Amino acid sequence: MPPILLCVLASVAAGCGIRATSVPVDAGAAPSRVGCVLPGDHESPHDAGGAQAVVRVYLVCGSRVSPVEREVRMPDGRSSAQRLPVARKLLQELQRQPRTLEGAAGFETAVPDDLTVEGAADGDPDEALRLSSPPDELPSFALAQLVCTYADTAAADADDGVVLGGPAGSSPGDGDEEAAEETAAPLKRYECGTQLRTRPEAAETAGTEV
Repeated sequence: MPPILLCVLASVAAGCGIRATSVPVDAGAAPSRVGCVLPGDHESPHDAGGAQAVVRVYLVCGSRVSPVEREVRMPDGRSSAQRLPVARKLLQELQRQPRTLEGAAGFETAVPDDLTVEGAADGDPDEALRLSSPPDELPSFALAQLVCTYADTAAADADDGVVLGGPAGSSPGDGDEEAAEETAAPLKRYECGTQLRTRPEAAETAGTEV
């Protein structure tokens, strides 16, 4: 019988210099995973004008949207007069590509660079915001980012809902009001609930018509 086989058989009874163990062999560290977690420090303001404030901006991380905190120069207060300036400022933040720490943690943005926002059109409720693209045509992750970032800010309504629509169309001329209304994109009210944050694709069917 070969010596090696004899040693193996003998090790069962006498050891043969080999110690049995139930611990698996260490084959190296497991692949690291992005944690979608940032250090506690905030980014510093990168422009002037307005009061410095820490704001929550929702970015894409993995299969959900999650908040990051940034120090941003923001308009003061939460009055209706601040709705559009706040909405525009937050949109700019969403369009910024994540900086080093955010990118390293796995955050990114799906909001198009050319997207713009305007205030309510004639006949709209005061809390309405009009986007340059209809919300239904935005990537679902981008819409979830917008809704959750605008919620609980001056860009939202009194109940933290967000009323969004596409371009309002041309202003009506004499006797042409009905035609102008038909060209205006419908308004929908959105809420930043758990489903929208954890399943951004739900944005495609979210929202109730206003």
